[in-house]
Amino acid sequence: MFKTLKELEEACKKCTNCDLCKGRTNTVPGEGSAKAEIMFIGEGPGKDEDIQGKPFVGAAGKFLNQLLETACLKREDVYIANVVKCRPPNNRDPLPEEIEACWPYLEAQIELIKPELIVTLGRHSMGRLLPGLKISEAHGKAKRYKGIDGGKQVYYPMYHPAVALYNGSYREILIEDARRIPKLLEKIKKEKLNERNAK
Repeated sequence: MFKTLKELEEACKKCTNCDLCKGRTNTVPGEGSAKAEIMFIGEGPGKDEDIQGKPFVGAAGKFLNQLLETACLKREDVYIANVVKCRPPNNRDPLPEEIEACWPYLEAQIELIKPELIVTLGRHSMGRLLPGLKISEAHGKAKRYKGIDGGKQVYYPMYHPAVALYNGSYREILIEDARRIPKLLEKIKKEKLNERNAK
């Protein structure tokens, strides 16, 4: 469908697949490395993201940057996207039909980047990629589930960084979950290497 992320971003800018397009200042397709081993997927852009056209640049974004540091990662080395690419009015939750309308873009991003690990941030992101799970039980535990290309993709659910802004007790949970990411990535790569060597 899309040959490059740039092509996808241009298509997003012109998108009118759902009513969210009517209230946007900018689309927020995503940002980061096209060769990222880790992809972070949030829920939807907020006010600051809508103004700047970049994901996670507000208060939740500042905390996400801290979480990346905790995981020994830099923003430019990962790819950050959202389930919906336009801001829902008053930062409400994205509606199922809005998530559905935006799905081809997210699907294409995953196909183009081919990340080793997908970190879902929040229940809407997790619900789309890992249906039927409760975030309170699933966070911080890696799951293998059907991937875009028919293979088994590794997903790692985490709470959305914004929850820590409203409830400080989630802060430590998020930091603890972020700390596990480097070892998890190492394990995934080791398993892939062993699989290749066994062939």
